[in-house]
Amino acid sequence: MIAFLTGRLAFKAPTHLTLDVQGVGYEVHIPLSTYYALPNLDEVTALNIHTHLREDAIQLFGFLSHSEKELFLLLTTVSGIGPKLALSALSSLPVTELVRAVQAEDIDKLSTVPGIGKKSASRIALELKDKVGKIQSATVQVSASEGPGLDGPFEDALSALVNLGYRPQDAKEALRRVTKGATGPVVLKNLIGEGLKELARG
Repeated sequence: MIAFLTGRLAFKAPTHLTLDVQGVGYEVHIPLSTYYALPNLDEVTALNIHTHLREDAIQLFGFLSHSEKELFLLLTTVSGIGPKLALSALSSLPVTELVRAVQAEDIDKLSTVPGIGKKSASRIALELKDKVGKIQSATVQVSASEGPGLDGPFEDALSALVNLGYRPQDAKEALRRVTKGATGPVVLKNLIGEGLKELARG
């Protein structure tokens, strides 16, 4: 089973990408959260992979952060929630919001995901309420009291960088430098990209 891939980004679209790994192109389905954080074409990227076996195909699902993959796998354990709906959930709500909604049994929030109605939302909350805690604890938490700009995108960018192998303190300092020089709100994709550049400078 393929669990991780690192290669050149040969193609990207909101729903999938092609990763060139030593001359072999892997088509990987992705959520929007991963798409927005991808680097430019021809740049190297690393993805956490889930290999989904079907009778007629082998599908790969990729995620920049480990927490995305873990939540995806948890969602697919719920009856009636397949990989397509799990991706839809991650594309509609950030990991932190999804976890909070499940823990709070916020059926209205969960049912805003396309393809998930009230009944499915209730089932997700019921079956995963006691299981999403490990994702919450594994996700890097940043207190808003630590400084300006430490909002949802900052937390998500920090989590993504840590899951790519960078030390939390190094990633946090790099993102602080990025947000300090920003004149307005920074979108997640740019925050991760600029953070990687800062980390590369050392």
